[in-house]
Amino acid sequence: MTPAGEGTGEPLELGITPADLSHEVASFVRRQERRRRLVPRAALVGLIAGLVAVAFRRSLEGAEWLRAALLAFAHAHGGAGFTVVVLASALAAGLALWLVQSLAPEAAGSGIPHLKAVLHRLRGMRWWRVLPVKFASGVLAIGSGLALGREGPTVQMGGAIGQMCSRWLKVNPRERQVLIAAGAGAGLAAAFNAPLAGVLFVLEELQGDFAPGVLTASFVASITADLVTRFLFGQSPQFHLTDMAAPALSSLPLFLLIGVVCGLMGVAFNRALLGSLNLFAHTARWPRGMAGFAVGAAIGTLGWFLPETLGGGARMVEHSLAGDFGLGVLACFLALRFAMTMASYGCGTAGGIFAPLLVIGAQAGLLTGLLCRPWLAPGVPTEAFAVIGMAALFTAVVRAPLTGIVLLLEMTANYAFMLPLLAASFTAYGVANLLGDEPIYEALLERDVLRGQDSPELEGTLMVELTVRPGAPFDGRRIGDLGLPSGCLIVTVRRGLRSTVPHRDTELKAGDQISAVVSPEAAAAAILLRKGAQG
Repeated sequence: MTPAGEGTGEPLELGITPADLSHEVASFVRRQERRRRLVPRAALVGLIAGLVAVAFRRSLEGAEWLRAALLAFAHAHGGAGFTVVVLASALAAGLALWLVQSLAPEAAGSGIPHLKAVLHRLRGMRWWRVLPVKFASGVLAIGSGLALGREGPTVQMGGAIGQMCSRWLKVNPRERQVLIAAGAGAGLAAAFNAPLAGVLFVLEELQGDFAPGVLTASFVASITADLVTRFLFGQSPQFHLTDMAAPALSSLPLFLLIGVVCGLMGVAFNRALLGSLNLFAHTARWPRGMAGFAVGAAIGTLGWFLPETLGGGARMVEHSLAGDFGLGVLACFLALRFAMTMASYGCGTAGGIFAPLLVIGAQAGLLTGLLCRPWLAPGVPTEAFAVIGMAALFTAVVRAPLTGIVLLLEMTANYAFMLPLLAASFTAYGVANLLGDEPIYEALLERDVLRGQDSPELEGTLMVELTVRPGAPFDGRRIGDLGLPSGCLIVTVRRGLRSTVPHRDTELKAGDQISAVVSPEAAAAAILLRKGAQG
């Protein structure tokens, strides 16, 4: 006997027809075929991204060695040596900014907001310019002593490598976006020796969803890049900590307090960073590179007296973890490093905020922990406060708690901190959200794309595919009430196995997969759709 509905086009059960099942099977086969094509290509992206990250790190080590040698030489020559140090720092930072302003403005800062715009298809990726300019400007800026990190540049260079490989391999537009995202994850994995954090950063921050194709490609690229880095640099974690037992549950209130402090500091960091960018925007009429020259001169002057404050700040984190600073010195270094980061990033050279965040977070966590330890957690080692502070501040600023937690676990290779990391990070996340602060990369994306001098631009008509999250602005709303601009149209809504063509009265629900078409004239709608569907 023929089963009910088979061959008749009638529903089998729950409103599912044979046509629905056939479409689902065909979609599954296509996804599997795309995944098989992406794996070797993602491995190639990870290999090249890993090699570039290693070359970038080696170059920075050489630049920092030269800076230390120059300082040692200059201190033996009094006032003339001071002049040489300040002038060298100013010239290096000025040249770093000139390269960005003249050849690739999209390489300014960390480059992660630009990468998000590329993945949203609001910007193109000129990989042939971004790669060399980001590399050279990053080495000059961080090597001159600016308080910037190498991790943001490796993320953007990884994305550029994904774009480069996609052009070589002639993949379709969808696969190109996946390879760009995978390259970004590989860049982060190579920078920190943290492959899982690289994967999570792509899914949680850059993409905003856990699409299977992106997950597979990011995982392959991140693992490959991490293997390259470990082979050339060794397998030691970024921060060396002594084996520590899990903190007692009685110390949990102190970790929650660190989360509150870092949440407040994260809000201050984001608003100060945007304010710094707005302040430096007034220097747009200055000669190219002049703002970098001025900041470099100030940083060089500071470095003459406090050389340990310069650059990415790895030594400061090591000293903080070792408990080498007293409370007064720690507070001064925290304020100083905060101000240095604002000036260094605001002037517009290439360089990221990951490393500065870790330094400031470590110092904030230490200050809070040392002040309150006698009453709340007398047996907790000093290093724990610094590690918890790093994760909590990262979460408050970037609003990617899973990435922050996994990043610190991989960087310290100490999983005894899991519960304190969870408690502090999600407390910091809640505080920042309660204060209405926008995640830094979202704020920078809106500043550059939606409120910047240039209007958003699309490379042709864009198809956007998103999943409506529970509690997102679109959840429970009619399509006609979404306020989408002309030129943006939701063309299909997929709920379970059934796809429908919606109309104005169609109500969206959490879990719905929506497909929308965006014309070049309505480019800003791509971000509005993503925010509406994912919150």
